[in-house]
Order: sequence, then structure tokens, then C-alpha cells
Amino acid sequence: MRNKFAVFLCFCAFYCSSAAGTNIAADTLTFAQAADLALAASADFRQARAMLGLREGAWMLGLRAYFPRIGLSASENDRLQKIGADSFIKNYSINMDQLIWDGGKTSMSRRLERMELNLVSSGLHRMASEITESAIAAYRNVLSSRAILEIKESALTVLEEQRKILKEEVDLGLALQLDLAGADINLSDAKLEINSLRLDLLEMERLFMELLGLNVLPVLTESVDTSRSAALPAAAAAGSLAQLRNPDLAEGRFSITKKQTELKYISNSWLPNLRMTGSFGLSGQQYPLTRYNWSVGINVEFSNPWFQNKLGAQAGWEPPHDRTAMVQNSLDPLPDPAASFGKKQAMLALAVEREKYNIIFERTGRTAANAVEKCALAEQKRILALEAAKIGHERCRLEELRLNLGQITRLKLMETLIEQTQREIAVIEAATALLEAERQLERFMDLKPGELASFAAAVSADISADVSAAAEWDRIPNN
Repeated sequence: MRNKFAVFLCFCAFYCSSAAGTNIAADTLTFAQAADLALAASADFRQARAMLGLREGAWMLGLRAYFPRIGLSASENDRLQKIGADSFIKNYSINMDQLIWDGGKTSMSRRLERMELNLVSSGLHRMASEITESAIAAYRNVLSSRAILEIKESALTVLEEQRKILKEEVDLGLALQLDLAGADINLSDAKLEINSLRLDLLEMERLFMELLGLNVLPVLTESVDTSRSAALPAAAAAGSLAQLRNPDLAEGRFSITKKQTELKYISNSWLPNLRMTGSFGLSGQQYPLTRYNWSVGINVEFSNPWFQNKLGAQAGWEPPHDRTAMVQNSLDPLPDPAASFGKKQAMLALAVEREKYNIIFERTGRTAANAVEKCALAEQKRILALEAAKIGHERCRLEELRLNLGQITRLKLMETLIEQTQREIAVIEAATALLEAERQLERFMDLKPGELASFAAAVSADISADVSAAAEWDRIPNN
């Protein structure tokens, strides 16, 4: 009995510890988790994804165009006559119409629909990227504001201690009342800045929670690392990868391929459509129906802006003795002369898309190189801010020594401490600006958050491989 009770206690302890671990894990939030929550909470993204799913399903059902069309019909024709015999004729028939060949127009039409869906899917991917980027940016802003608030609160604590010492010095006649008034002004300004920053931080956190669809903000596990140095690729490698993977260029390639398919579709529009038809029918005046007939036919349709011609031939048999045959032709001259400019319009649209692609291609390489340079400048700013903060810290130590020697007043020391607080805030802001610049470069090269360092390491190992791979890339589809 004791063994069973001990096992039960161990099980309860294990369950409680597991539940506690689960709650702890659920109460933390990383960059990746914030991005996932923002996507899950976005109603616009869910609606766009659902609409894409519906269009995908409709496109799949479009395979019906390759299968025969079946039609069923039934009729009963009753006639009562004053002179002659009454008739009660019943007819049942099944009809079939099958596309045999249309010059590939159906296949190209489906290919165009598929390309349109690919463009929509690409737009959905970009929409998801924008949502996740907004979540990560909001996360980063909260981290930066919290770090700045912590620095200002620490500085306020130091200033309050200095003010107490200054008050004692004034009481002892070692300092002026004017210095105490100046210290009070500095403290009031510091408290006002902290309260303003707290209000801004509360608003940031509220908007961040709304973006994630949460009622309570979890513990943010990420932090602003001011000592992290940036690992940047060479400008040429960054430009090459951007020209390969940039979303704007990928969309441009989709557009060019679509325009090429549209041109081919219009060029083949003069090709004839060949369809096969067939029918089988039962007829009679009473059940069971004893008469039947069948027929088979071929329809050929030519259509272009200058004329439209339909030619049909059909043959059948009505047992036991009757056979039927029919040939029919109809011609419609000048159905749509304006459509003759359709091919030229398609060629012009393709030329415009290629020209736009060329412009974006050249601009992408330059923009990527500029983005790398911007990251390098942000890194230099971070390094200079760290050096300034380090020098400012040493200055504060020297000012304390000067205060002990009676060379400066305590108010002067407090002003120096306030200046040092601004330098430490500048370090946080420089590190945040570096993160933003790096993420902009990653997005431009279609990299995930944090992949810039891996890409830079790979490029430093073999830059020539990336450049040669970009040189082999076919800039514009020509076929």
C-alpha cells in the first residue's frame, strides 16, 4: 500500500513539474514565436489564404474541360386528333461532346490561370513577410524602449543619491542653495522623461499585444545586444544574391513568363477546334420503347478576327432500315476586326515587362550594395557610440575625483552623469538601428531573420562561387 502511495506521489510531482515547465515555456516569447502569432492573428492574411485555397480548388476542377460533356434529355409529345389516330410519342436521348484538339488553347488557358495563382501566392508570401516584419519591428521597439527606460531609471537613482548628498552639503554650508535648485530641476526633468517613456512603452506594448492577438504580454526572451558586431557580406555577393532571390525580381520573372504565354495563346488563336459528337436515343409510343437511333459527328471551327467558320458532318442509323447523314457549314465574316491588334498589344506588353525587369534588375544590384554600405555605417556608429560611452564612463570617474578635490561642484557632476546617460541611450539606439539595417538587407535578399551572418560566412569562404553563380543566371526568360 505504501509503495502504491509513493508511486502516486511521484506521478503527481512529475505532472506538476511538467505543467509548470509548460506554463513557463508558454509565458516566454521569441522573435520567431512573435512572427507566428502575428500571422495567426491576422484576419486579412487568413482571408487571403482562404481565397487562394478556393481559387486553387476551382483551378483543379477546371480539368473538366478535357473530359466529354454528357447531356441527358427526355420528352413526351402527346397529340389528340379529331381526325386520325392519337399519338403519344416518348423520346429519351443521351448526347456526348468531346474536345479532340484545339491547338493547345485549353492547356495554355489553364497555364495562364496557374501563373495567375502563382502571382497571388507570391503576393500572399509577401503579405506574410510584411506581417512578420511588423511583429519583429514592434518586438524590437519594445526591447529598445525597455532598455532605455532601465538606463534612465538607474540614472535617476544615482541622481537622487547625489541630490541627498548635495542637500546635506547645503545644510552644512558647503554648497549653494542655487546648486540644490539646479539639482531639483534636473531631477524633475529626468522624472518627466521617465514618465513620458513609460506611457510610450505602455502604448507600444498594447499595440504589440493587439498585433499578436494576446491579452497578456509574455516575457520577452530576446534582448538588444550592444556588443554584437555585424557580419556583412561583400557588396558584389549581396547584389548577386539579391538579383537571384529578390521578391520584386521573382514577381517580374513570373510576369514575363505570363506575358509570353499570353502572346503564344493569341498567336495560336487561329488554329481550328476539333470536336467529336455522338448521340443515342430511344423512342416509341408505349413502354417498353422499341425504336432506337444513334449518330456520330465531327465539328470543326475556325475563328479569327476576319472570319468565323463552323463545319459539321454527322452520320447515323435508325434501325432497321433508315440511315442518316448531314453536312452543315456556316460562315460569319468580320466577326471582330479590332481583335487583329491583339497580338501586337501582347508583344508590346511583353516588351514593357522586359524593360521593367531590366530596370529593376540593375537597380536591385545597386540597392543591395547601398544596403551593405548602410549596415557598415550603422556598425561604425555602434562602435563609436560604445567608445563614447566608455570614454564618458571614464570622464565620470575623473569628475568624481575632481569633486573630491574640490575642483567642481556636485551639480556639475550630476550634469556629467546626465550626459553619460544620453551616451548609453545612444548605444542602445545605435544597436537597434544596426538590427533594422541588417533586417532590411535580409529582406531585400529574401533571407530569414538571422541568416545574414551565415550568408556572410559562406561568402567569405568562397566569394567567387556566388559571383559566378549570379553570372550564370538567365536574367530574362527568352523562351
